[in-house]
Amino acid sequence: RQALEEMRALYERNQADVSEAKAGRADLIFLIRFRHCCLLRNQRCVLAYLYDRLLRIRALRWEYGSVLPNTIQFHMSAEEVEWFNRYKKSLATYMRSVGGEEGLDLTQDVKPPKSLYIEVRCLRDYGEFEIDDGTTVLLKKNSQHFLPRWKCEQLIRQGVLEHIMS
Repeated sequence: RQALEEMRALYERNQADVSEAKAGRADLIFLIRFRHCCLLRNQRCVLAYLYDRLLRIRALRWEYGSVLPNTIQFHMSAEEVEWFNRYKKSLATYMRSVGGEEGLDLTQDVKPPKSLYIEVRCLRDYGEFEIDDGTTVLLKKNSQHFLPRWKCEQLIRQGVLEHIMS
């Protein structure tokens, strides 16, 4: 915001000086050029900042899944939330288009698993959790379960489950 305010002030001063330079004050041309270079520099800085924010928001989709925690979403602007939702939909469309009938979930197994089942501890009450074979598990705070890794990874990233290392 400070950079944008500075850019607005530089632009307004340049506009005033340009009208004076047209009236015959040639000594202002160098000052106008200098301010213009400052404007271009600030523009590059703002664009670099915004691009870095978008990269971080994209990484949040891979880290937390399709639903962001409220604590993170609170620090995002409405435009950033909208961009996140569009990226989420685009990624979901792509994942449905590859991998056969059911699609391929690219967000699972970010790191190659050492075993297919892991032992997890529930950090907070979550409710019923259904596994592919139709079994439902009640995830209550401090309960421990032996579940398929690929079903648990998303909940581990969201902070619902904790992987117990033995």
